[in-house]
Amino acid sequence: MNLKLKKSDNILAEAVIYPFYEDENLENTKDSIIDILKNFKERNRFKGSLGEVVYFTRDNNGSMQYGIFLGLGKKEEIDSEKLRIASSKALKKAEELKVTSLEMQMINAEGICLKRIVKSIAEGMILGDYKFDRYKTDKKEKVLKEVFITGIEEELEKAQEALEEAEVLTEATILARELVNEPANVLYPEELAKRAERAGETYGFSVDIFKEDKIEKLGMKAFLEVAKGSSRSPRLIVMRYFGNEENKEDILGLVGKGLTYDSGGYSIKPTDGMVTMKSDMGGAAAVIGAISAIAKMKLKINVVGVVAACENMISGKAYKPGDIIGSMAGKTIEVLNTDAEGRLTLVDAVHYIIDKEKASKVIDLATLTGAVLIALGTDVTGVVTNNADFYEELEAASELSGEKVWQLPSFEEYKELIKSDIADLKNIGGRYAGSITAGLFIGEFVQDKPWIHMDIAGTAWSEKEKNYISKGGTGAGVRTLYYLAKKKSGCCHR
Repeated sequence: MNLKLKKSDNILAEAVIYPFYEDENLENTKDSIIDILKNFKERNRFKGSLGEVVYFTRDNNGSMQYGIFLGLGKKEEIDSEKLRIASSKALKKAEELKVTSLEMQMINAEGICLKRIVKSIAEGMILGDYKFDRYKTDKKEKVLKEVFITGIEEELEKAQEALEEAEVLTEATILARELVNEPANVLYPEELAKRAERAGETYGFSVDIFKEDKIEKLGMKAFLEVAKGSSRSPRLIVMRYFGNEENKEDILGLVGKGLTYDSGGYSIKPTDGMVTMKSDMGGAAAVIGAISAIAKMKLKINVVGVVAACENMISGKAYKPGDIIGSMAGKTIEVLNTDAEGRLTLVDAVHYIIDKEKASKVIDLATLTGAVLIALGTDVTGVVTNNADFYEELEAASELSGEKVWQLPSFEEYKELIKSDIADLKNIGGRYAGSITAGLFIGEFVQDKPWIHMDIAGTAWSEKEKNYISKGGTGAGVRTLYYLAKKKSGCCHR
């Protein structure tokens, strides 16, 4: 789909989207489209509620043209996320009508600047258009080829900049979605490493791949314990983008959980729980996507991304419940559940990014606990942090991306739940506060650096299509991390 901006609305598109608010003032307006809208409202066919769509046909210079009324909800409640949702709904209706070209009339949203409006429309449409159909033999070619956003009379250059940024962000998000959606027989640690290298070549960041012998020399014992049950060898993926050579000591570290498949190990999952475990590398996908967007936009910031990629499988070599294992940091861990494996790989990756890559702040993203779904559902990412100011930066970034986050408590009492009688730590804290104790387990390895843990177990995967969120991998975290990095780089968010 080719998205373009145009000043004029004199485009012979096969369909035109007309956005209207629920409380739009239509009095004393003389226009053929308004007359149709009034008629629809009088017959209760269209109210203007958020995401509501209804279409009609008309003659346009001898050709039939579709008109699509798009509801924006109440005018005083409009925001960027509602613009994304509404735009995705309109695009899906246009696709249902099988048109090849589409015009979207510019939305007037008071309190939201032009650039954010353009970005929101573009993000909603491009992300809403995505489907993972690589392995379908009878996949249908997309009919819709061109979309024009029209009616931008002023600041067209700024609007074009916003569109280009939206295209980079959506491309990076789709990259993450693709990685998550790939089946585990296609995307295993070695292949994930190759795709990270490919992303580095495409977007402009360096990538180092460490094989098992180098990982062992680094002393990443916890990571290797998880990996050793699989016939697929692990990979440590290190991605570096240095956009601020003037301040090399200020480095944002991004760590993504990279379990390309998780059977649960000897604490085996039921079959239904295993089917979607190709998605257990959603954190890794988000980090790869985010650093791709950051590098492509040449943000003035230094970012290092680290992924400890492996599979958690069962074999005679696999680690077992009851084992006591080491870690790169030197701390010992009592393994009470082999299905709590992600945190074991993450603690070595977090220690590595601080000790070897000298990250000054760290964010880890992981599809870590089922408990976060019980607590927050599937639309909100749970967060554990040791730094209130850092969390405020993340929260501000999430408001721009539309990806909701919620801070969980991290009182000292919770840390008692992960203390072991026979080792330094145990890898589960019991049935209570599971998301919190999992996050705090990782927090034991951050060396007092400002740190954020994002549990994306509920948000990285969707069981159904919802607005601009596709079924399957969602790419959760990519845009939030980008906006956080953008703000830290000194760029504004207009």
